[in-house]
Amino acid sequence: MKIKEAEFVISAVKGEQYPEDNLPEVALVGRSNVGKSSLINKLCNRRHLARTSSTPGKTQTLNFYRINQAAYIVDLPGYGYASVSKTQRASWGPMMEHYLKKRLQLRGVIQLVDIRHPPTKDDIAMREWLNHFKIGAAVIATKADKINRGRYAKHVKQIRQDLAIPKEIPIIVFSAETGHGKEDVLDLLDYFWNGIQPEEEREIL
Repeated sequence: MKIKEAEFVISAVKGEQYPEDNLPEVALVGRSNVGKSSLINKLCNRRHLARTSSTPGKTQTLNFYRINQAAYIVDLPGYGYASVSKTQRASWGPMMEHYLKKRLQLRGVIQLVDIRHPPTKDDIAMREWLNHFKIGAAVIATKADKINRGRYAKHVKQIRQDLAIPKEIPIIVFSAETGHGKEDVLDLLDYFWNGIQPEEEREIL
């Protein structure tokens, strides 16, 4: 799949603000500064489509990006950053839960984790929450350019073990800097949106 057109549509905090064009959606979840915005920008070949920040906790809304006029990527607020006020964090929980449990257009969830480190308690809690509500979620291990390629398999094994991810659920190693894993992620989105399997086997650990 190729992304030929991408646009930011709306930042939403409640259901009545969500887009009403009934297109399929894939949600991105992950801790603050794990690289969700950078992932979106790399996939869409746009530097500033999604705002990136060196300050964790900047995404405080559900941000909808329309892709090829046919589907959405939805960037959810990052979790696990202590400096964000308790009031803000408390408001994110119900907002994210409402979207993930109630949104009929949601076709899949992708959880992003930092490949450099074992999953955090918040990563594990999010995974357990998704499992509890039977929300299937793939995993992308980000910031792959920050470690030696020879260590990918070891780090992915740790992520799979800590998050209790079955072998049939893919973990894609990705770098927004180099583009490593980009085609794998596009294939995954195509599968979630359209049910289309990749034409060839790719490097998914």
